[in-house]
Amino acid sequence: MQTHLADFIRDTSAGREAEAILRACVHCGFCTATCPTYQLLGNELDGPRGRIYLIKELLEGAAVTEKTQLHLDRCLSCRSCETTCPSGVRYSRLLDIGRAVVAKRVGRGGLEGIKRSLLKRLLLSRWLFAPAYRLGQWLRPILPSALRATVLPYRTPGAWPGLRPDGNRVRRMIVLAGCVQPTMAPNINAAAARVLDALNISLIEAPRAGCCGALPLHLDDVDAARDAARRNIDAWCPLLEAGVEAIVITASGCGVHVRDYAHLLADDPDYAAKSARVALLTRDVSEVVAAEKTGLLELLANSKAVMEQPSLAFHSPCSLQHGQKIRGTVEELLAAAGYKLSGVADSHLCCGSAGSYSVLQPEIASRLRANKITALSAGRPAVVATANIGCLAHLQSGTDLPVRHWIELLDERLAR
Repeated sequence: MQTHLADFIRDTSAGREAEAILRACVHCGFCTATCPTYQLLGNELDGPRGRIYLIKELLEGAAVTEKTQLHLDRCLSCRSCETTCPSGVRYSRLLDIGRAVVAKRVGRGGLEGIKRSLLKRLLLSRWLFAPAYRLGQWLRPILPSALRATVLPYRTPGAWPGLRPDGNRVRRMIVLAGCVQPTMAPNINAAAARVLDALNISLIEAPRAGCCGALPLHLDDVDAARDAARRNIDAWCPLLEAGVEAIVITASGCGVHVRDYAHLLADDPDYAAKSARVALLTRDVSEVVAAEKTGLLELLANSKAVMEQPSLAFHSPCSLQHGQKIRGTVEELLAAAGYKLSGVADSHLCCGSAGSYSVLQPEIASRLRANKITALSAGRPAVVATANIGCLAHLQSGTDLPVRHWIELLDERLAR
């Protein structure tokens, strides 16, 4: 694709990156076949190819309108198009660049601006979110059905073996607590700690680490996203220097973002090298467990847990299969643990969660969730498993089937 970028961006690092991405696109349209919003809406501008044209035009100096912003907002950032693209177009990077330009040109006025501001304040402040969510869980039985569906039932977390700065195992890894997961589903990281402890790996938390930064990035606040990345890097690097092996993340949405730290801070001379190191050492928990599969199989063979091979449908989050390119790993681990996996049609399509998307684009998100639940339910599973807290909460709000993080199910299978 030929480009003639405008002066305001041509000689910037973002402009050079955008130009390289645009030139890689050959207009083939393969991406439209796997784009969730194009499949729903049938509008070229609500598919990757159309959005690429919009971004090209605005970077070449064309007028930017609220309509341009709407079509870019409707993108889920699921990266399914990147998996499909034969030319290796890094669409998600181009989208971030385009959205940043549009946010400056068009802004966010009225109700939309207020909504995004409130989301950032609520979700990024544990002292606000935690008590509000706990109150919702306490009142859940009497809440109206629509509101009750947005609140996960409370589950008491189990013990966290080794989750201490002086973990008792020779091998140690950092676990990201995140912003909303500790409140919404505290047992996920607890389960991960128990499973890895059984595999002779201690998980530790870095006290000063917090939100990965994905949420503010998706809400147009790039500076806050970079600040979150710097804070986490400052919290993690001393532990890495002390011999900690890796950064383990149980929410695949956070994982794909942390792996993008090197891009996010590429122009920061104080953090470019450190962010690249952090990105390189970031692991989804499934990768860590899969690397210890021999030990896992021994534990499963010796487990005293009684299980009747319940049927299970696995929802692979976009951030896992498209963003981190991890496919089939969780399914193999669950099968090894004795779960019977049912087939899921169109498993490459997004469930509609996509971070804050389900709040900002509720109509599209609800339609995608309904389609996904239909596909997940087709094999009559007893439980749905996933690998991301956002997907878990979004799916659970639309079905009576229990939706769990897969590491919790593996932890239960290893109960000794």
